[in-house]
Amino acid sequence: MMRCGRLHFVVEAASRRFQRPRLRPWGGSAALVGVVFFGAPAAAQTLSLPVDADVVGFAFSGGLALFSAVVALTHIGERNHWRRRESLMAAELEDLRARFDRARTFLASEPQAFVAWSSPDGDPDVSASTLLIDAEGAQRRLLAFGTWLAPKDAQALEAAIDRLRKNGEAFRLPLAGVAGRYYDAEGRAVGGSAVLRIREVSGDRLELISLRERHAETQRMLAGLQALLDAAPTPVWLRDQNGRLSFVNKAYVAAVEAKDKEDAISRGVELLDREARSDAAKALAKGAVWRDRVLAVVAGARHLLDVTKTTAPLTAAIAIDRHDVESVRAELEQEMQCYVRTLDQLPTAVALFDRKKRLIYNNEAFAKLWQLDARFLDQKPTDGELLDRLRADERVPAEPDYRAWKERLFEAYRATEPVRHTWHLPDGRILDVVAHPNAQGGVTYLYEDITKAYDLETRFNALNRTQSETLDTLREGVAVFRADGRLSFCNPAFIKLWRLDPEELAKKPRFEALAARCQMLHESAETWAALKGFVTSFNDMREGFTRRIERSDGVVLDCTAQSLLDGAALLTFVDVTADVNVERALTDRNKALLAAEKLRNDFIHHISYELRSPLNNINGFVHLLGEESTGPLNPRQLEYLGYVSKSSAALLAIIDDILDLATIDEDALELEVSDVDVVATMHAAIEGVQDRLEENSIDVQIVAMDNVGSFRGDAKRVRQVLFNLLSNAIGFSSPGQTVTLAALRRDREVVFKVTDRGRGIPPEVLARVFDRFESHTAGSRHRGVGLGLSIVRAFMELHGGKVLIDSAPGEGTSVTCVFPASESKPETRPAASEGGAS
Repeated sequence: MMRCGRLHFVVEAASRRFQRPRLRPWGGSAALVGVVFFGAPAAAQTLSLPVDADVVGFAFSGGLALFSAVVALTHIGERNHWRRRESLMAAELEDLRARFDRARTFLASEPQAFVAWSSPDGDPDVSASTLLIDAEGAQRRLLAFGTWLAPKDAQALEAAIDRLRKNGEAFRLPLAGVAGRYYDAEGRAVGGSAVLRIREVSGDRLELISLRERHAETQRMLAGLQALLDAAPTPVWLRDQNGRLSFVNKAYVAAVEAKDKEDAISRGVELLDREARSDAAKALAKGAVWRDRVLAVVAGARHLLDVTKTTAPLTAAIAIDRHDVESVRAELEQEMQCYVRTLDQLPTAVALFDRKKRLIYNNEAFAKLWQLDARFLDQKPTDGELLDRLRADERVPAEPDYRAWKERLFEAYRATEPVRHTWHLPDGRILDVVAHPNAQGGVTYLYEDITKAYDLETRFNALNRTQSETLDTLREGVAVFRADGRLSFCNPAFIKLWRLDPEELAKKPRFEALAARCQMLHESAETWAALKGFVTSFNDMREGFTRRIERSDGVVLDCTAQSLLDGAALLTFVDVTADVNVERALTDRNKALLAAEKLRNDFIHHISYELRSPLNNINGFVHLLGEESTGPLNPRQLEYLGYVSKSSAALLAIIDDILDLATIDEDALELEVSDVDVVATMHAAIEGVQDRLEENSIDVQIVAMDNVGSFRGDAKRVRQVLFNLLSNAIGFSSPGQTVTLAALRRDREVVFKVTDRGRGIPPEVLARVFDRFESHTAGSRHRGVGLGLSIVRAFMELHGGKVLIDSAPGEGTSVTCVFPASESKPETRPAASEGGAS
């Protein structure tokens, strides 16, 4: 028996408490005596009194005697006190030893163990009796619950101990050991410590646990049987000793049309009629099992039921519905008739012979194939008689040994697998004959005319040879791989492109072997991994792809992977080295052009900036010279000053146009979108060309519809578009003519139209009017660098609109600008207004 570590420690501590302490000298008495004997001379010396030697000796002797008496009395008193205390502690020690023996006796009374933890993180203190004492290292094994408990119970016990040590949560668990033993574990907090007690269950408690387990197993089996009966499609019910319903399944509830099981049981709804129940009761009273086929109402319809009832000790009954069986039998009969009719419609000849080799059925195709009359077939001839009749009519293959040939055919009656024959008839037809042995011993013959199929196969083989020869002459490399990844076919171009050995390819190697050889020319592991994944993939829905392969020898190939039927894969390799070289040259040239365009734009920006600064200075000085504060100018000077102002303004406008086009080319121009008032924008554009109207004696007419309203756009750029169109119209118009500026709204669009009656534009020039720096005066006074219409088209494209031009020589020109416009509330404006200057 293992001793309790905690109790043994308590007993040893108590023993140490009752040991006799050693007496120590009284420091206080010694100090007192020192003061008496040695303090007096010191005092006398301090007071400088005369000292008698006899007095000093007497005092010293008396002090020693007094000190000895005090020490002796003190020693006697302390010794008596410690004797009494030692007697009390010895009695207490005996009592503790008696308690320890009783605790050890109680612990050994049954197989059990105690484990105590003084803190959540402290080491356990284990005390055990005969529980697991037979094993070496019992304490360590006791705490290793998984070694002697069932895994599920060990996990539950460890979780409960963890909760006890952390939260002080008490528990009690029944445990099952791996050796067939049972234990009871109880844990609780005692005096600030977590204590676990494990006892081996035996006797009545073990029997009770066994009975509980058997009861639980019985309950589970009963629940399983009830669930099985509940899921059964046939009604099942039980009756108690009083003859009342005690259990019904769902099929019974549905048959009697009750709400649920409880409703059927409480109301005692019966499935069988009174007569059937009476017959069953008589049979059961005799101790026999009652079986009968009765009619009953099931879910509102009369069904035929096979009912079985028994009693032992409760009455149990099951009713198998024959309605479905009878329905299936009738349907089977109908299907047999349909089967016969279907066979009659088949083009394949069918003949059924029984085990006696006698014909029992044939379809119309059979009679038509062999040209047999109905009277002969109605006589149910045997298989041999039928072959003899066909041989007499020369409708079976001409065999030198007819008897042996017929015996080989009859081997199908003894075979277990279908037997296939090919007959070449004298009339040139080819028949595929399949003899299927029946389970009853007969044979079913299928005669199929495969003459056309044979002809198709012959032509297919010829076509296949033609295709192979065609692939052999292709310049593209072609390789076909089977579903297992082995090479199925490759043409000479493939061998030449990858410099492979034809003898190795004749062995039909796997794709991995070919890839290893080809990697010497192209080392990209990614490319070969992708091709391997495509060739060896089991996915029938894989998608093909194309990949460019640049080999180390400078050759560039376009590889295309395509899936074929039955999991096969097709790889084609096209040599595009020449095309790639041309493409690279064009790419380099395009990069050079882009760099030149960027250089041009940068140059334009720089030159425009350098020109804008002196022009601004010129305009400033012209404006300053025109001021009265500068001084008076004569008429000629004012005229020259006007020419300078107009020229500088025209040059500044040209620079602005060039900057706008350069900004548009760089995709750096952003529109400032806002609500654009159509009529106000038209008037603002006309104000910009007012000096030109007066100078050229041109009238302008504004036409705006009532619902033109406004639209979303960049007002400044829209005004610039109208300004450029009006400038062109004025430049190509003659004095006294009228330029029309019209605007209207239609189908979520706003349309501006500028029309003049000038000289018009020739057809050969009309296609280039929107090109930059294209200026065609056509004999007019208009002069420009050819950027106005280019800017118009660029701004229209930025707005998502379009510009149209219509012109004819001598009839004038119409330019239409269509802006996209969302639905908005139109403003009420006059239908048309006219203005002009001459």
